[in-house]
Amino acid sequence: MIINCGPLSGFTQARYVVYLSTGKRLVLFRLPSIDPSASKPNEVDGWSYFAMEAECPHAGGPMVDSQIDIEDSAYVASCPWHAYDFNVETGESSVGIKACTYPIDVQGESVLLNFPVEDGSVVELAKIEPVSEKVKLKNARPSQKLAPAPEKAVDPGMARYLDDKATLCDWAVHILDTANPEHKIELTTHLFSIFTEREKSDSPMELGRGTVAAPEEQPPREKMIELKAGAMPRTGKGGTLKSRIAMLHALANIELWAIDLAIDICVRFATFQTEKTSQELPRAYFHDWLKVASDEAKHFSLLRARIEELGSYFGALPVHHTLWLSAQETAYDLRARISIIALVHEARGLDVNPMTIQKFRNSGDDPSVAALEIIHHDEITHVTTGHRWLTWICNEEDTDPVEVFRSNVSKHFRGPIRGPFNEEARLEAGMDKRWYEEESPSLVAASLMISPFMMYE
Repeated sequence: MIINCGPLSGFTQARYVVYLSTGKRLVLFRLPSIDPSASKPNEVDGWSYFAMEAECPHAGGPMVDSQIDIEDSAYVASCPWHAYDFNVETGESSVGIKACTYPIDVQGESVLLNFPVEDGSVVELAKIEPVSEKVKLKNARPSQKLAPAPEKAVDPGMARYLDDKATLCDWAVHILDTANPEHKIELTTHLFSIFTEREKSDSPMELGRGTVAAPEEQPPREKMIELKAGAMPRTGKGGTLKSRIAMLHALANIELWAIDLAIDICVRFATFQTEKTSQELPRAYFHDWLKVASDEAKHFSLLRARIEELGSYFGALPVHHTLWLSAQETAYDLRARISIIALVHEARGLDVNPMTIQKFRNSGDDPSVAALEIIHHDEITHVTTGHRWLTWICNEEDTDPVEVFRSNVSKHFRGPIRGPFNEEARLEAGMDKRWYEEESPSLVAASLMISPFMMYE
């Protein structure tokens, strides 16, 4: 059946996530036409439109994060997990498996998706979300396009890059030791970029397992007023400009710590081996967490830029370091770290994000809504990453990941996990109700009483 995805003028970015009423997700690409002289139904004004399934048919990797290349005069999308490549028009792959693709027809001002159905069933468009690929760097290198800086901004100088011989763990420690937030987000996105590029070459980046230790001290912060979480001032409900700035500032602080957490999980557990089977973490593990770190850097940059657009700046308000306290609590065990950080704190973010977004929507703050919606979509994939790697460890160790998760929650939190839960987003991330339903009273404080995602409300 034909599904109208919306007006042509609404498609201005390179990729979008298409949500259908059946729960199916697709990724829609808008790419420069390889041969503009050709006349095809999916091409108009020098742009070509393609749609394919959002999950890689090999292992479920997120095709929305795929690398796009041109091979044999056709676009090819490579899965970020295992580099399986698929022609975005035909779904054909060099590895023998095929992805589902769906024809796009641009008719006048309408972008139409041809989606197959059976037995006359009806499938409707639920929503379409753009995927942001831009990090708003304030102090970019000369070869990069500079974003405008506030008039009172102090130039922190250029971030220090490591040389080509540096290992992933060298980079990770360097980023953790970097206090300036602009340098931190630049270094993080750069590391993910070069690690990904070198994965496709004959000289992948050395991991450096065990060659450098993760810092034991809390990552430094530059000119920030730190308070204990319980002493943080209330931010209000977003009805005033002051309240919205406070909420965005609190969220930006969370995202900045989230960068450190995703980087730390790479270096601190680089030598991890599974029990009994002694399996090392595969390179895909490090790629996945660097992707999370890069996303968090993007999120911080979006929030910091929005705070400045509203007339303030990051650092104008006090912050807390509750997330890092959870990192210290779980520094001894990767299973505990994933359970608490990804599957409690990040998952709780999925629960509260829609309510936060609605507060900004009620205030008519559409630019903030756009940024927060990008963040919410990305963070579903971050919970997915935690779920995937805890499950991998448990599969290797012949243990039940739900039981391992619940055991770690009971060890590292006190008190009774209450809702409301965003069941749809949690399920999309792999967490069905077995992970959080109230069978055990020790699960409650993990999301309600201690999670920093509630601190700004």
